[in-house]
Amino acid sequence: MNSTAAPIPFGRSMLREHRHVCAFFSSAVEEYDALLPFICDGINCGQRAFHVLPTQHREDHLKRLRNAGIDVENTMKSRQLEVALPEDTYLKAGRFNQDAMLALVQETLKDGTALGFPLTRMIAHAEVVLDDWKSGNEFVEYEMRLNEFLPNYDDPVICTYDANLLTAPFAVDILRTHPVVIVGNILIENSFFTSPQDFIREVRSRTGPSQSYRA
Repeated sequence: MNSTAAPIPFGRSMLREHRHVCAFFSSAVEEYDALLPFICDGINCGQRAFHVLPTQHREDHLKRLRNAGIDVENTMKSRQLEVALPEDTYLKAGRFNQDAMLALVQETLKDGTALGFPLTRMIAHAEVVLDDWKSGNEFVEYEMRLNEFLPNYDDPVICTYDANLLTAPFAVDILRTHPVVIVGNILIENSFFTSPQDFIREVRSRTGPSQSYRA
């Protein structure tokens, strides 16, 4: 369990035992105010950064990292920094498949160790998978299932969301799948976190488009 791992500064607090985090941001400024110190701290500590974000945001993301003082070219060459796109991850099979993505997350964390990095800090945007209610339900089940194995790793996994693209039902479901959350750029323990078994049973009982996930 992560209880023996060194705390990691994040969101004006510390990541301790629980390291599966959801973070809702209403603007790029708000998002990078929270994430850039966390990213730079990891790079400066010799840890690996693995980021997943929509294709159209890649160049802006790299520019922001450069402006923060990160040597993007050299860190990418050494694989200390990797920036993946949805088609390389969430949509690798053409559509979202939770089993494939669960395997990919574990593979990514193990790769960091194999490459010699003490820790991988994973940050991922995933709104691209929310094409319909079925993919939304499958995705929130995936988010909950991450809790089955992430406690076996010290690596933090930060799931970031553009709040402008989400409906209230989806935001609530995402909250229920993460033990810690960023609210107002502050990291807090999540009182909405739900028992994985109960949550997955509930999601699998949904038989129709009773809720919309995309705003």
